[in-house]
Amino acid sequence: MSMSCQELASRIERMQPNAEPRDVARLCLLLSNCVENIGELDDDNLLTAAWKEMGLRLQAATDQHAAMTDELDELANSDPRKFSPEQIWVLIRAIKVQSQILQMYVGHPLIDV
Repeated sequence: MSMSCQELASRIERMQPNAEPRDVARLCLLLSNCVENIGELDDDNLLTAAWKEMGLRLQAATDQHAAMTDELDELANSDPRKFSPEQIWVLIRAIKVQSQILQMYVGHPLIDV
């Protein structure tokens, strides 16, 4: 039998008692998307490993997103009719970073840029 969202949320709350409800909900979604079968998370060792893996992936994506936001802010101040090839690549990388973050939340690849 598969673990329910409530059971997973309860386990997350025990592991991280001070977590806000939205953070618990976010972790439920991310963790359930990072395993083939949510029943795998019944095992404490697998849950901990998935938690750590997702934390690293989320931190990497967050760091990439922050860097990309800075580049896009600079790009927004320039004339799009005069974009250089490097500026076009900034836009393409931004799409890829957004896609990676969205993929974590929906659980499957969206686009391949």
